[in-house]
Amino acid sequence: MEGIFTISTNMMQTTAIAIIMLYVGRFLRHKINFFEKFCIPAPVIGGFLFAIIHLILKVNGIATFDMDVTLKDPFMMVFFTSIGIGANIETLKKGGKGFLIFLGISVVMVIFQNIIGMGVAKLIGQNSLLGLVCGSITMTGGHGTAGAWGPTLEQAGLQSGEVIALAAATFGVIMGSLIGGPIGSARIKRHNLKPSNEFVAVPDVETEEETMEEQLNVNDFLKVLALIFCSVALGAILKNFLQEHVIVLGKPLNLPEYVAAMIFSGLFVNTLGKKEVFKMNQRANDICGSIGLNVFLSIALITIDLTQLKAVAGPMLIVLFTQTIFMALFSYFVVYKVMGSDYDAAVLAAGTCGFGMGATYNALANMDSVTEKYGPAPKAYFILPMVGAFAIDIINVFIITIFAQIQF
Repeated sequence: MEGIFTISTNMMQTTAIAIIMLYVGRFLRHKINFFEKFCIPAPVIGGFLFAIIHLILKVNGIATFDMDVTLKDPFMMVFFTSIGIGANIETLKKGGKGFLIFLGISVVMVIFQNIIGMGVAKLIGQNSLLGLVCGSITMTGGHGTAGAWGPTLEQAGLQSGEVIALAAATFGVIMGSLIGGPIGSARIKRHNLKPSNEFVAVPDVETEEETMEEQLNVNDFLKVLALIFCSVALGAILKNFLQEHVIVLGKPLNLPEYVAAMIFSGLFVNTLGKKEVFKMNQRANDICGSIGLNVFLSIALITIDLTQLKAVAGPMLIVLFTQTIFMALFSYFVVYKVMGSDYDAAVLAAGTCGFGMGATYNALANMDSVTEKYGPAPKAYFILPMVGAFAIDIINVFIITIFAQIQF
């Protein structure tokens, strides 16, 4: 814009602003009940607040920001590679039959989210990539996957892909929180369901974490960071190799770098990582992943240009409301029926709305709202985090890659 004052920031200044807005988001979440009730992430609150301020300044011709986002992708890579490090096959085996069934249901859900999103986008005359970004990228994937895939979709031809992705992810978080509790409660009331007295053996996670925290030291973090950076480095080589030598549907395989990094980190922890000398401290890994996600999201959100949403706001909302209807029906009928039509199944139905349209913490918040009123559901609380926390995230990126490959 002619005559508008431009504020330029280097990569360190951008990151500093992002971290400040992250803490602003935490403060507002604590003070405003709406944010706390619907489990809106702190970086989303602070990041969107900054984006709205930027929008007001830009629209009124006062000022605009030109921010260096060099550090955004490195923080993103730390987060996604940490998911691969947490993918311990032995832990997944403890979930048993219920875990496998719920994982299978979740995979079906992810596939249908993409089919519905792309199908509806085509029906209303939009780029099918708009449907993909309003599919499992933002619904099951949440803000982390949204921020990672936005730039890739822009390169594939979707204008303002990153802005659309982050806005869609925020919509999903709110709607997933709104519909989850009522769906679980409706099933419980209709069938007069009661909590089971069956005891479910759940690993003593708290004791394990306390032990890890006591033993945490600099070397624990260095080992995790070493694996993360080595995985990212090898992942870049794998991505380039596949792009040059593997053809899928007549086009070079475009595997995102973070997916390749996840593959290497996952392979390591389930092979050499089982030896004591190479074993990763999961507490240190969780901290590294959390830092990566929070800073990455904050940078992504403070640098988005909300004016770019104007052209696609209407079509995007049509796709997203269709996804909301699908999620409500899928949870109410499919999840409840397949998971056993009992009290725990009803609680899982509520939770599915959370992580199927937002994140695992939304799922747990939905389940909390149900169990506080009707009683405990230990089986549901054991199964859902194992699927929602990392199992479905890993599978989701591969499913997205397949659907995206059709477009690319």
